[in-house]
Amino acid sequence: MKAATGVRPPVPSASAPPPVDIPAAGVRTPGADVERILRGPSGLGTAGLRLARREEPPTPPTPSAVPAEGNPIPGLYHHPVPEPDPVRVEEVSRRIKAWALDEVDLYPEEWEEQFDGFSVGRYMVACHPDAPTVDHLMLATRLMVAENAVDDCYCEDHGGSPIGLGGRLLLAHTALDALHTTQEYQPRWTESLHSDAPRRAYRSAMEYFVQASSPSQADRYRHDMARLHMGYLAEAAWAQTDHVPEVWEYLTMRQFNNFRPCPTITDTVGGYELPADLHARPAMQRVIALAGNATTIVNDLYSYTKELAGPGRHLNLPVVIAEREGLSDRDAYLKAVEVHNDLMHDFEAEAAAVAVAFPVPTVQRFLRGVAAWVDGNHYWHQTNTFRYSLPDFW
Repeated sequence: MKAATGVRPPVPSASAPPPVDIPAAGVRTPGADVERILRGPSGLGTAGLRLARREEPPTPPTPSAVPAEGNPIPGLYHHPVPEPDPVRVEEVSRRIKAWALDEVDLYPEEWEEQFDGFSVGRYMVACHPDAPTVDHLMLATRLMVAENAVDDCYCEDHGGSPIGLGGRLLLAHTALDALHTTQEYQPRWTESLHSDAPRRAYRSAMEYFVQASSPSQADRYRHDMARLHMGYLAEAAWAQTDHVPEVWEYLTMRQFNNFRPCPTITDTVGGYELPADLHARPAMQRVIALAGNATTIVNDLYSYTKELAGPGRHLNLPVVIAEREGLSDRDAYLKAVEVHNDLMHDFEAEAAAVAVAFPVPTVQRFLRGVAAWVDGNHYWHQTNTFRYSLPDFW
């Protein structure tokens, strides 16, 4: 990272449009436990450490940027956020679709409605309110789309299968963590990076990310993606053996098969760096793990009816609780809401403790960024009625 500013803007591809520097949207302060963290420091010289707030009135949204309506899960502990900046949403949505179609040939024409319905531009703008520019937002957006391509094509809806998953994931992971081998075999590996959509997406998204991040930030991301892939393999193994894990075992798997790679890059997307020694501290690792765990249970809860409507048995927390603890579907779902709420309260308490223990500007900003990602993730799940609907339990 540049020592003078702490920001290294991404280097766009030759075909990419010039950077668009659109002001960031404001962020509502969540709960009392983390109010001081999210409010940020005060006093001379600290203005740049706070999340930017909009001073001008918002631009009227275009039709494609209008968010879908949706109700939050009753009793779910969460913090409402402002509507994402519609100008940024529109620009990120335009750029990510151009990248998906023109740079990596990500999906066939018949998948276009699903791609648009994912609303990834609205998702990433909501999750990264302190991103300095749309170029910074695109770092997270490409990686999010690439991760979902791997999940869909290797594990889930679009041809995925637990059979042979380990081999596919290993080869895809080398698009993030390059193979270093002999001159005889290196070209074959290089060619393989273009052999399917997930690997093309991983390779391209990681190239952009490496250009914008420090070596430490890039290696942190690779580590978290290895965690994610290990979680995929555990879930696949259970599917192959038709095993329903104990609740604690399921939560263990979900600590790895979860959103952790997304909030852990919040500093790169914000244009600064949390130093490696501070990121690696056990207390900070606990905060990041709790954030990832809570956001992933949000996904379990909002995707519950979608997964039940699919073929076969799809493991999620309410399903596992119902089977392992002998509860009705409704009671199991409501208990899963309680599990989420406990994780959220623990996340906020631990984040507040880290903020007090390490009164360092980059620590404070990183904690605010992770909290903003947690809130933005809930917002996207709540409002994406194209993908999700709630069960009739209330």
